[in-house]
Amino acid sequence: MLAVLESCALWGIDALPITVEVDASFGLPKYTVVGLAHASVKEGSTRISAALGCVGQSMPHARVTVNLAPADVRKQGAAFDLPIALGVLAADKAVDLSPLRDLLVMGELGLDGTLRQVRGALSAGMLARERGLRGVLLPRASAAEAAAVDGIEVYAAEHFGEIVAALTDKQPLTPIDPRELTWSSADAGTADLSDVRGQMVARRALEVAVAGGHNVLMVGPPGIGKTMLARRIPSVLPPMTRDEALEVTRIHSAVGATNGLVRARPFRSAHHTVSVAAMVGGGQPVRPGEVSLAHRGVLFLDELPELSRPVLESLRQPLEDREVTVSRAQGTFTFPSSFLLAASANPCPCGWLGSPDRNCTCSPSAIARYRERLSGPLLDRIDLQVFVPNVSLHDMRGASPGEPSSAVRERVLSARDRQRARLADHGLRTNAELTPRVLRETCSLTGDAEKALVRLYETRRTMTGRAIDRLIKVARTIADLDGDEAISAGCIYEAAGFRALDNDPQAAAPVDRRRLPPEPAA
Repeated sequence: MLAVLESCALWGIDALPITVEVDASFGLPKYTVVGLAHASVKEGSTRISAALGCVGQSMPHARVTVNLAPADVRKQGAAFDLPIALGVLAADKAVDLSPLRDLLVMGELGLDGTLRQVRGALSAGMLARERGLRGVLLPRASAAEAAAVDGIEVYAAEHFGEIVAALTDKQPLTPIDPRELTWSSADAGTADLSDVRGQMVARRALEVAVAGGHNVLMVGPPGIGKTMLARRIPSVLPPMTRDEALEVTRIHSAVGATNGLVRARPFRSAHHTVSVAAMVGGGQPVRPGEVSLAHRGVLFLDELPELSRPVLESLRQPLEDREVTVSRAQGTFTFPSSFLLAASANPCPCGWLGSPDRNCTCSPSAIARYRERLSGPLLDRIDLQVFVPNVSLHDMRGASPGEPSSAVRERVLSARDRQRARLADHGLRTNAELTPRVLRETCSLTGDAEKALVRLYETRRTMTGRAIDRLIKVARTIADLDGDEAISAGCIYEAAGFRALDNDPQAAAPVDRRRLPPEPAA
């Protein structure tokens, strides 16, 4: 007898429909899986046989053939255990699969019959809705993800015996109530900007970066709080919308990094020994990398120049296009990667170049080699580049805490609301996402601001067209924080101060808008 069930395979972060066909025919007992099945799928026969024994069943004394269609797509993972096991029982006429009609089935079986969590449950739910299916049948540990998809029914079980009982009319199979599930917490942690003493320039840079979604690089001697500042960025990030939560959960589910809807914006911190595949995606099977796992959140790269050159250059496309395309022999995969890059670096190998407290011991050639690790095109894509100086002992030991994250977050939310209202018709969320066309339509400069931009361009001959556009984007964010409709000259000069590394890595303190350069003599 032939039994057919609907399932799916994970293709990057997308779910690919797979039809599971199980046939039990006369012949010597044998178990065969066809359809480009990976070893993890074929080894499922041992798990399936043990699980059947736990519910009082056994493998048929017949020739069992399992076909996974389409046959030209590689199938990996243990999520096919459950549909194959149910197909084996149905092919042996032990159960009736009619209650599972129009359901997409996934699940890994333990030797004792328990159902274990599978990757890509959210994508499976989306696929079921796209194909017009009634819903999905999953392990309970994965049900919270699929339940986030509207318009489908989610059936869940903790043990294989629960499903067998439902198919033998011993116990009804009913959809779960999403309200009964435990969702991921949205708590961003206890780190607060009030812990930071001094560092007003760096705090201002982080506020501008978060308000507009801009990339930021902090340069300074070791031990002055660059990492401490970066790890407090989540405390001022705005909450995720439901659509953003679904995007993030879909990516994290593909790598098995969640068991429910992700509500807190991701904060990913990659070690400097990370490989290109781990950073942008790859492997076998192809999975998202750090730039995608940080989607709608923050990617923090400490000691940026210590990363390998191929890894640093691989960041160019994600930073510019906000998505990354990975091409391999089995296909091409596109992963979203719209994130805020927060990076830190020392000014030289020893870390004390430009410090008034200690002398730099590096040779000029060592400093030059160190700086060359960060290419011009990569720095061009980092909107804010600030020098973080040493904090005096008086400020460090002072009794007054810094401004709390709650106050900064209120200003960030107000600035984001202005951006959302202005960019709603263009399908964009933040100023950092502005395209050249939208930039010209939405970022109006006053007459003084236009003159300031001309003066800056004439002064800094090394500024590229991309750098100018990014400077205007940062100035637009500064104006949003101030509640101004137009971009003033002060906003242009402050934004230019945040790009001082373009000319001199030691002169990275922003220009005070109250101290504008004098007009050149006629």
